[in-house]
Amino acid sequence: MTLTNNSKRRKELVAIAARLFFEQGYERTTVRILAEAMGIKSGSLFHHFTDKQAILCAVIESGMQSAMQIAHEALEGVQDPQDKLLALTKAHLSTLLTDRNAHVVALYEWRSLTPESLHHLVGLRDEYESLWRSVIQECIQADVLHGEESVVRHFALGALNWTVQWYDPQGQRTPDDLALALVNLLMDRTHFN
Repeated sequence: MTLTNNSKRRKELVAIAARLFFEQGYERTTVRILAEAMGIKSGSLFHHFTDKQAILCAVIESGMQSAMQIAHEALEGVQDPQDKLLALTKAHLSTLLTDRNAHVVALYEWRSLTPESLHHLVGLRDEYESLWRSVIQECIQADVLHGEESVVRHFALGALNWTVQWYDPQGQRTPDDLALALVNLLMDRTHFN
């Protein structure tokens, strides 16, 4: 499954689909709704994509690639493990709360992917989680974070991902405030037995 066609028009169509999938969900967004929002006929949609599943896969791929790029840029030049964790946390929240479409669609619609689409995307997901695994392991080795890497990673990503449910962009806290709060919680050395 090759989905990396990066024409300008295709990128526009993916962005529109991401918004619709985010607002209405994949199942409720019909091909007719997609085509209408994109300003094309339903049949023309399939000039760019083989089917609706390919559109979902392209949306999720776009979100994951964006998250990877933002994460790599955030980590560039950062040496201190604790600073790396904060930078990665800020980057993750940025992908979720700033452009709330493609990356959030990946969270909610992963279950809607076919086995072929999953096969295509699982490598990107694993690559992203590998960044987290590496940074958390560095923090554990530097003795600024305690616990089992996989548990810390799952808790951290779970907490961050859940912010899409409750974060209020008009509220008092910025995404960077939330990132700092989570890192402070993770770095707390208080142990409960």
